[in-house]
Amino acid sequence: MKPIIEIEHLSYRYEKEEVLEHINLTIQEGAFLGIVGPNGSGKSTLIKLVLGLLKTQKGKIRLFGQEINRFKDWYKIGFVSQKANSFNTGFPATVYEVVSSGLTKKLGLFKFMKKEDHIKVVKAIDSVGLLAFKDQNIGELSGGQQQRVFIARALVSDPKLLILDEPTVGVDAQNVQSFYEMLDELNKQLGITLLLVTHDIGAISDKVTHVACLNKHLHFHGRTEEFEELKRNEMSEFYGHDIQILTHNHEHHHHHHHGGAGQ
Repeated sequence: MKPIIEIEHLSYRYEKEEVLEHINLTIQEGAFLGIVGPNGSGKSTLIKLVLGLLKTQKGKIRLFGQEINRFKDWYKIGFVSQKANSFNTGFPATVYEVVSSGLTKKLGLFKFMKKEDHIKVVKAIDSVGLLAFKDQNIGELSGGQQQRVFIARALVSDPKLLILDEPTVGVDAQNVQSFYEMLDELNKQLGITLLLVTHDIGAISDKVTHVACLNKHLHFHGRTEEFEELKRNEMSEFYGHDIQILTHNHEHHHHHHHGGAGQ
């Protein structure tokens, strides 16, 4: 097993507010990691740092063994944001067209698609279970189907790692389960490493291999079984005030809440 993402002593602040403190996290190839934490816990910031959308301030990030500022193979990483499913329904593009637009990174915008590119697009559409909808307008699909289209679009460049930010926002409960089953297959059958930010770890705890709990600090990272064990014992109130107990080794940070320390 090789680590795909290595994060060491990562801290990040926006002006005065520290949003991530001393994060150490290694994600191995083939893992399906669920990242949970309350709103404002730094999950989006962490993802933006890993995607190179924000520059690291303190600490290190390595992707596929390379320092992030030297990393060039971005096609190995697919990203599906929660914005993907607020898609303009009047947008005149078919499923096929949207998915093939995922190749432009590799192809350059105006290169004509070769036969193997067509095959890749069809394969990606098939792997998210939408082959029957290939020529349909994306605006006519349900929220869950649209979100699958964006996953297919991310898959078309053969990524080794797929990062999903709250992908089931706006997907109805009935389709959420089959959505997660599809992710499970991408992970187990295609061997894609998945990193999923989610509010609802309960719905997917039978699928993820690892869980990371983030609230400024990384409070837990481990196998799902360990997390379930921990949840039963101490973490029933992870989202509540009891979280302070978990940070008792960081007392010296607590003074900054009073705003006097930031000069």
